[in-house]
Amino acid sequence: MRLLILLTFFLLVSCARTVSRIDPSQQIDLSGRWNDSDSRQVAEKMITELLGSSKFQEYAKSLGKKPAIIVGEIKNRTSEHIDANNYIKKFELAIFNSGLADLVESDTFRDKLREERAQQQDFADPATVAQWGNELGANLMLFGEMTSETDVYNKNRVVNYVTTLFLTDMETNKRVWYGQQEIKKYIKN
Repeated sequence: MRLLILLTFFLLVSCARTVSRIDPSQQIDLSGRWNDSDSRQVAEKMITELLGSSKFQEYAKSLGKKPAIIVGEIKNRTSEHIDANNYIKKFELAIFNSGLADLVESDTFRDKLREERAQQQDFADPATVAQWGNELGANLMLFGEMTSETDVYNKNRVVNYVTTLFLTDMETNKRVWYGQQEIKKYIKN
């Protein structure tokens, strides 16, 4: 009987799940699908490329000040569910941390800020009320799309993810920068 209890105990312990903390920047690819490492890598590379491009630098010079960028929609046209909002936040973070451009809030956050500003008009101390008409207008809008192509043979699969971004002047609709970044994964089962 003791042997049976002991064996049961060891069987349960050996099947137990373990969880350990790891560095968030550590690249781990379990499924071969798009993941956080891919998002971070593409966002950082593309924003570095954008801000370092001669076209962006010429635009900033002609503007005479640091350009203000708003990150618009980045459409997911892949066959996978990818959290586009999380992906967009990585682009915003890279722009913000660069110090080479100002980041303007997206429409969702602007609406929330405007609601709060409206409420302050009625309920806040007049000396601390946020004033209307002082928002920073964006000079440029960044938007784009993600696509993927999959090639499968037997138990092997190659997935090529392509992110294409466009940086466009808000006044003229002139494209200031156009970039593309790819990540290709070979998944062998």
